[in-house]
Amino acid sequence: MFSKLKQFKQAKELHSKLSGERAEGSGGWGKVKMTVSGAMEVVSVSVDPELLKPEAKEKLEAAIKEAGTNAVRSALQISEQRASPRWEA
Repeated sequence: MFSKLKQFKQAKELHSKLSGERAEGSGGWGKVKMTVSGAMEVVSVSVDPELLKPEAKEKLEAAIKEAGTNAVRSALQISEQRASPRWEA
């Protein structure tokens, strides 16, 4: 029982640490940028005005998807590094 409580406490501490981490991804040749926290929450999204035109809708959707995927992959790498027993804050 105490080991489960200890694991829960460690997971909560790790989540708190990761919440402060930031990872950025971009898409559409850098025209869309997305930042996510280590806790996988979207922190910010930036879109080049060129992609806000109605005729660029499909390009914008693809760029957002690409930026989000890249940002999440980066955040996962950070999470894996921070969860490693070798990492100490």
